[in-house]
Amino acid sequence: MKIFPAVDIRGGKAVRLTQGDYDKMTVYGDDPYSVACGFREVGAECVHTVDLDGALTGKPENAEVISRIASLGLELEVGGGIRDRERIEMYLEAGAKRVILGTVAAENPAFVTECVKAYGAAIAVGVDARDGKVAVRGWKETMDKDAFAFCEFLRDAGVGAVIYTDISRDGKLLGMNLAAYERLCGIKGLNVIASGGLTRADEIAALKEMKVYGAILGKAMYDGVLPLSVALAAVNED
Repeated sequence: MKIFPAVDIRGGKAVRLTQGDYDKMTVYGDDPYSVACGFREVGAECVHTVDLDGALTGKPENAEVISRIASLGLELEVGGGIRDRERIEMYLEAGAKRVILGTVAAENPAFVTECVKAYGAAIAVGVDARDGKVAVRGWKETMDKDAFAFCEFLRDAGVGAVIYTDISRDGKLLGMNLAAYERLCGIKGLNVIASGGLTRADEIAALKEMKVYGAILGKAMYDGVLPLSVALAAVNED
């Protein structure tokens, strides 16, 4: 299992939102590249980045700093406003290992299939769930699409990984929806990256037991509730 410390970027700064609300934003650093360098110094081998401005506009608003982060040689996955092959290729050429499709995947599943054929395991999909339904457009809209059934479709399409977020837990420091990840791990052949609410080391142990591919660490890390060093130690415990 892998730990993906998160650096979300808005206006060129490293920030965190509470439950995806752009009006509830905390700035944690003026230079996301330096933040990612700090992750590497602690021993992280992976990093999860989101262009929050891009998620709103559908354009790569913070591509320059994300490309700098890619130069660090970490296993980088990037999301936020990636809605065409031009953006996918831009980030892959910059050094990203995995490009995350969000709204476009839910609204145009045929595009996912097309991208998997072209880019293979480099294509990941972010599945954001509200009450079991897929939420899109920065979590502002909820579709009548079952999140678990959508994950099964993505597995069948050959998607490299699914980043599954329970919106109700994100940024609340209340712990993860472990039952959801246990159910997802029952979808054979699906690489699951757990996102939303990781707060305690024992949750990492539970996710490891489920054989989850990875977990994203965000607010708990920035607020000192679950430091990155502790999370990395937990994931490396036998």
